[in-house]
Amino acid sequence: MKTIIEQSLDRSMTYEAYRALVKQLVAEKSNTGTDKSEDLANYTKLNDKRMNRWDKTIKVSEGAIRKISEFNHQITWLIITESWCGDAAHVLPALYKVAQLNDNIEFKVVLRDENPDLMNQFLTNGSASIPKLIVIDNESRDVLKTYGPRPSEAANYVKRFVAKNGKLTPEFKEDLQHWYNNDKGQTVIQDVTLMLCKLALNVCRQT
Repeated sequence: MKTIIEQSLDRSMTYEAYRALVKQLVAEKSNTGTDKSEDLANYTKLNDKRMNRWDKTIKVSEGAIRKISEFNHQITWLIITESWCGDAAHVLPALYKVAQLNDNIEFKVVLRDENPDLMNQFLTNGSASIPKLIVIDNESRDVLKTYGPRPSEAANYVKRFVAKNGKLTPEFKEDLQHWYNNDKGQTVIQDVTLMLCKLALNVCRQT
């Protein structure tokens, strides 16, 4: 596992580099991943617009800023994603906004299809679902926690719908996008702020 983590970190990029890559792909009418298609290229273009908006507009409350800034353990957030993923376009900007608030959090991005060994270690109910956040201890390289592919409230929303209907429909996926637009990244911020608080307590117990 640690070897896979190290290899993936070597292939990782910063959030800024990822955003630049997405913009380049939009200009080329292309997308990340092994499957190149007009649909995925169009999703990439749409996601670039979504990330542009969230990069500018996501807000973090004063209470959350205080809790995030108090985390004093050096970790890396390694996020698995692809340019065409609709959930990722909403989740990554919120994650990055949080990471920017604490110098102890290093933010790295890797592409799923270029890192199958890593993805296979972090499946969600047997599926290679993205985005997936892997929290890594910088010293030991142990995996401390994972998060994703969706924020808690959205994940529950999806789970209830699948339980009732068997699968996600195009109409539901559109409704989910409306949920993200209304939520404005707040559930992601709440989820990972709570995660950091719990990690801090665990670190204190171990030292």
